[in-house]
Amino acid sequence: MPVPEPGRGDLFSPQCPTRRLLDRIGTKWTSMAVKVLAEASPDEVRFAELQRRMAGVSQKMLSVTLQNMARDGLVGRRVEPTVPPRVHYRLTPLGLSLEGPLAMVRAWAEEHMAEIDLANRRSEEAPAAR
Repeated sequence: MPVPEPGRGDLFSPQCPTRRLLDRIGTKWTSMAVKVLAEASPDEVRFAELQRRMAGVSQKMLSVTLQNMARDGLVGRRVEPTVPPRVHYRLTPLGLSLEGPLAMVRAWAEEHMAEIDLANRRSEEAPAAR
């Protein structure tokens, strides 16, 4: 098995933090947030606008997603000291670098969703293996 370069993760190592990172960046909410923020880049997007653009995301889930993205250095956050506070987000250069790979995954999913749905239906209809 090849040895990873210094400073790079090794997905196949159980202790590698790459696994946790993939869990975070591989969610639909992260992918959607990156897309919305990339489309607005270099401008900022307010929290409420992100929530409107990401149909189905709860305030709590969006908040957790953005906190994780900020902790990972993918988004910058700016708070206006108003009542209530206005919170703005923008992608960092690191976050912008994630848009290309996620766009490819989104495109693949959209292109192959019908095939995946068909496979799922066939699997559900097949007699259970004994």
